[in-house]
Amino acid sequence: MYKQVKATLQKVGELMIKVSDGQKFELHLHNTTFHDNSGLIELNAGAETYWIAGDQVVYMWIHRVKD
Repeated sequence: MYKQVKATLQKVGELMIKVSDGQKFELHLHNTTFHDNSGLIELNAGAETYWIAGDQVVYMWIHRVKD
């Protein structure tokens, strides 16, 4: 799932993910780094930094804006 998350974020710029323990994260291009050698997704959330195992992502989605 790591590669799909990376490709989708690069395409849409903002992405929501849920990991296997139920936590949800909002990723943005400006605060997310992908570590291809380890499969980790690094999320800099200001006061906190998260390292998310790409193989623990169970699904992803994007926000849709209604007209």
